[in-house]
Amino acid sequence: MRKLIGLSVTGALALTAPAWGQALRQQPASPAPATRTAPSVVDALANRWVAENRVPGMVIAVGQGDAAPRIAAAGRIANEATAPAADADSLWRVYSMTKPITGIAAMILVEQGKLGLDQPISDFMPAFKTMKVLVDPAKGLTSRPATRPITVRNLLTHTAGLGYNIVTKGALLDEYNRLGINPAAVSAAMEPNMRAVRPKSLEEFANRVATLPLIAEPGAKWSYSIGLDVLGRVIEVASGMPFDSFVQTRIFQPLGMTASYWTVPADKARLLATNYAQLGDSRAPLDPGATSVWLQPPSFPYGGAGLVMSARDYDRFLHMLLNGGTLDGARILKPETVQIAMSDLLPAGVDRSVLQATSGNNQIGFGAGGSVSLADQPGGPGKGTFGWAGAAGSLGWVDPTNRVRATVMINLFGQTPLKREATQAIYTDLRR
Repeated sequence: MRKLIGLSVTGALALTAPAWGQALRQQPASPAPATRTAPSVVDALANRWVAENRVPGMVIAVGQGDAAPRIAAAGRIANEATAPAADADSLWRVYSMTKPITGIAAMILVEQGKLGLDQPISDFMPAFKTMKVLVDPAKGLTSRPATRPITVRNLLTHTAGLGYNIVTKGALLDEYNRLGINPAAVSAAMEPNMRAVRPKSLEEFANRVATLPLIAEPGAKWSYSIGLDVLGRVIEVASGMPFDSFVQTRIFQPLGMTASYWTVPADKARLLATNYAQLGDSRAPLDPGATSVWLQPPSFPYGGAGLVMSARDYDRFLHMLLNGGTLDGARILKPETVQIAMSDLLPAGVDRSVLQATSGNNQIGFGAGGSVSLADQPGGPGKGTFGWAGAAGSLGWVDPTNRVRATVMINLFGQTPLKREATQAIYTDLRR
């Protein structure tokens, strides 16, 4: 299990928005003009991936300005010939693409004055008041008192010093596994063992996390983490309502996002893609849609990796951000709050080396649950591009410079070149 999940998150970490831009650095900034009748490169990409049997199906939604998204869809949501065709309403496990949604939920409370970016999270969860830091993460659990508190900003930007059972190693990983700090659904077959040790509520989850030492001082370094999952509990306390209810009533309902689920309803199971794992040259069904773990309620709502969504719904979320916090008359945030959320929120002096190595880009920051490009990428995403990706291959971003939003949906654990190819295709079409 650890090996498989580790493989999946390796792919997710490589799918940051700056990495899409980096992949385009070798592309010409001004390609030869194309006629209006030129075939869509995005359509060709989706069709080719299915024809080459890289995935059973794919959906790409691209919108520019205030226009409705253009949908490119190919194949089916599972290998079987009887599986429904993939389309804008198919359901996909977006995993870490949940993180920007949780980040925006927190920014709603920041705008209301119920949270402060630099407010200690111990104001909401007293168990975090006296945290400890590992003296040497590679040499056991010996720790010392932390000299700084964990803040809301730290949770938003993966700078709290928290670990993740998909990247943490050694004795601390053993403690994460012992305490069931595994906030993600993988498959119906694996869920019973994971659920047996996992906390039963967000409150219990956060309190268990608080008993564990940090890998670094809060604010000292970027390290991919469970920060957005812990933030779900902060949102719960600050808002006075369950985390998932807050997201539903403050984001999903106003935006008309009717195909976004923490638990997929039984009557929607037919729309849920099967999730696969790439094992060498073969593709194995890990979580069939018809019997998926996502058809049963999770132990608690996972703010870091808990949502199943359609491409149409994720596009609406991105469209709202591109419009400065509003869509179809519903205002989620003020424009200035959206600008803050999509800016570089990393603490001053933070060690960005892991983030830079992950993206292959030195011009990168991190905002409210997603990465931020700090410079234009020739032929690709512009400065200020904000987004993140999921462990099962999905990705989504907002490019304010070019007024572009894009969502790419597949469900496949394992490294693929999709991030590079999809970005090239999308920006090639846009230049036409």
